[in-house]
Amino acid sequence: MPRPADVPIPDSPQYPYPIITDYCEIVCGFGRGSSELGIPTANVQFNELPDAIENLPLGVFFGFAQLAESGPGDVKNCQRPDGTRVHFNFGQRLAESDLNVLPVVLSIGLNPFYHNKAKTVELHIMHEFKHDFYGAKVKFSILGYIRPELDYTTREALIDDIHTDIDIAKSVLSKPQYAKHSSF
Repeated sequence: MPRPADVPIPDSPQYPYPIITDYCEIVCGFGRGSSELGIPTANVQFNELPDAIENLPLGVFFGFAQLAESGPGDVKNCQRPDGTRVHFNFGQRLAESDLNVLPVVLSIGLNPFYHNKAKTVELHIMHEFKHDFYGAKVKFSILGYIRPELDYTTREALIDDIHTDIDIAKSVLSKPQYAKHSSF
C-alpha cells in the first residue's frame, strides 16, 4: 500500500532517467547506516557524480550498482565524528559475487533526522557483504524516484520507511522494463 509521500513509479524509466555515473570512490560516512539503523550504506562524494544528480530533488531513488576493487592505494584511515576509525581496504576483500551488478536504493539529501548541513549520497546495495569496502569504486544508475526526503520523530519510523523503500525498489527493479537497465 503506497505511503502518502510515495511518488507514482512509471512502467519504465522516464526522463531524466536513467542517470549513470562513472566509477567513483566509496568514502567514509557517518557510520550511522550500519551501526544505528542496521542498513549499511556506501557513501560517495558529489564532485565525482554527473551534474544531472545535482538537479534531482532530495529523496529516495532506485537503480543498479556495481563495485570494483581499486588499486591497493596508500594506507588510508578516517576518523568519524563519533571518534571511530575506519580503515580503507580499497575493496581488496570483496568476493566475486560482490562484484556483480546489484540492485540499489539510495538517498540524496540532508537527512533531516540527523540535521546534516551538507547534501549526501548514500547507497544501500541490496546484497549481503562479508566485509566492508571503503576506498573501492562503485558505478551506479538511477532509474527512478520513490519519495521525497522526510523528517522522522523516531529512529524506528525511519528504519521502517527505509525497509519499505527497499521493498519498493526490489519490486520495481524486477520488472522487465527496469531489469534491462542492469547492464552498464
